[in-house]
Amino acid sequence: MVAPPDNAPPDNDVLWARSVHYSHGESPRAKSGGGSPGLVGVSIAVRQGEILAVTGPRGSGKTTLLDCLSGRLVPTEGEIWFNSIPVHTMGAPDRRRLRRDRFGWIGPEPALVPELTAWENAALPLLVAGASHRTAKHAARAWLDRLDIGGLARRRPRALTRAEAQRVALARALVNEPAVIFADEPTAPLHRAERSLLLRTLTTAARSHGITVVLATHEEGTAAVADRCFDLLDGRPAGAAATVAAGPDDTPEEQAACSLSA
Repeated sequence: MVAPPDNAPPDNDVLWARSVHYSHGESPRAKSGGGSPGLVGVSIAVRQGEILAVTGPRGSGKTTLLDCLSGRLVPTEGEIWFNSIPVHTMGAPDRRRLRRDRFGWIGPEPALVPELTAWENAALPLLVAGASHRTAKHAARAWLDRLDIGGLARRRPRALTRAEAQRVALARALVNEPAVIFADEPTAPLHRAERSLLLRTLTTAARSHGITVVLATHEEGTAAVADRCFDLLDGRPAGAAATVAAGPDDTPEEQAACSLSA
């Protein structure tokens, strides 16, 4: 086994990012040029088994941060580590394998394949990874049962309600028991009761299987299920964004008022 580099993050941090910048419309790893800022100097650490809520208003950079942490996007500047793996230096094929084998993802839209049944959609990560049809089917149906939709395993997406389809998407995120689940506003399209059920199922499954969850949300009720919150504002940690908004020449009283308003 290769020893981790000297600058690798602490062992108890499953995800670790330092001084991450990302500009929309700018080529990866570019040092200057155009593009609207999506993240500006974000540093974050997520512990093993922790449920972390990334909070902030719409357009604050929550989705962009999840995309960078999961390797969907490569930051313009900065470092992102998963355990001892430098995600920010990995090529696209390695990042795809990392997302397939170690990460799960659930977004605001279920994004199910319409031609496949519920269990086939849930089994996709295992099938893509090369698991046998029998193994993938057994695991997918087990998760559908745990999510109380086992009876819908043979239905196609058009025959599911929005809440049922979102639970199939959650089963797909959980089926390979990933190290980390990235949940980007997963309850946004759901009514209150359905939202509570999905969150309870996600958090229970994560805690029972030691899965780390990074949950992006702008809703206080959703964030309340997390162990800790990380607030973003205008692509910066909320405290830093408030200081920038206040301006370097403002008085301490004016800066404090700006911080409170943020």
